[in-house]
Amino acid sequence: MKKVDIISVAKAARVSPSTVSRSFNHPDLVKPATRKKIDAAVRRLGYIRNRAAQTIHGIRSGTIGLIVPTIDQAIFAELVQSFSEAIEDLGFTILLASHGYSLEREYALARKMLEHRVDGLALIGIEHSGDTYELLSQQGVPAILLWNYAADAPLPSVGSDNFRAGYLIGAHVAELGHRDIAAIFPPLDGNDRASRRMAGVTEALRAHGLGIPEKWQLETPYSVGAAKEAAENFARSTPRPTAIICGNDVLAWGALHALSKNGIATPDDMTVTGIGDFNGSKDFEPPLTTVRIPARKIGARGAHAIVRLITSDDPPEQSALLPPELVVRQTSAAPRLRNSAR
Repeated sequence: MKKVDIISVAKAARVSPSTVSRSFNHPDLVKPATRKKIDAAVRRLGYIRNRAAQTIHGIRSGTIGLIVPTIDQAIFAELVQSFSEAIEDLGFTILLASHGYSLEREYALARKMLEHRVDGLALIGIEHSGDTYELLSQQGVPAILLWNYAADAPLPSVGSDNFRAGYLIGAHVAELGHRDIAAIFPPLDGNDRASRRMAGVTEALRAHGLGIPEKWQLETPYSVGAAKEAAENFARSTPRPTAIICGNDVLAWGALHALSKNGIATPDDMTVTGIGDFNGSKDFEPPLTTVRIPARKIGARGAHAIVRLITSDDPPEQSALLPPELVVRQTSAAPRLRNSAR
């Protein structure tokens, strides 16, 4: 059976072969309606491009790499989804990988993606190994940092302010009148999102003359089960905290399960807060008080930014700050009883 070539696709789509080629290699230069006609012809004929031959000759691969810390939880799900949707609308495809919170593994994955000739690379957060930053500089590949915004970041960053997110939730808990406060956070080492949030919480509490006792500062993996186990320590402690500040919503879900299991009412007996406002947090029972990180907006804005870096000879600054927002629901309230852990 004869293989379908680009000329056959052009005839079927009623466009020129050069337009088909442009649609594959420079989709931003082709009208969406024309791209749809070409895509329909490709599907109908079963045409497959030889990307390897194209990249040898310096033609774009049409792929953008996205490396995230994890796809095992809901943490980055909305960002990945919106980034992928926007990238597809712009004529590209994502190549997704997860490094499991290992910056060394992230470097290895970045190398593999560059070997596959991705047109650009998106990473999560600001903190990456020196080798990764050096690799991106050596290769001259367009790259962008998502999730965190920092004015002094070494690459364009599109994200929120995690210090501010932590400050907002810390101030909220303090202003409710809580004095006996615990924290469940993911490991802070090598995780600039969590460490900045914790720094924000600490600063907000300090501004109110408060702090978190060392014995009540727990680190746990991103897991409902692990957070549930950690929160049970607080449920059984005497005295016990009147509020638990969690580093993200997944950990807060675990804490809520633990308190319910131990007959501790939220928020009457103990306040629980999260950060993220993931899908499901407002549907929890009771609905979770949290700080909204605008994940879908970050993903879509980041997609447009990386495509501009790829397709423009002299792109303007692509960094963007999308502020966090406190969302007060039904898991936070003033303490009924105060005790002291000090």
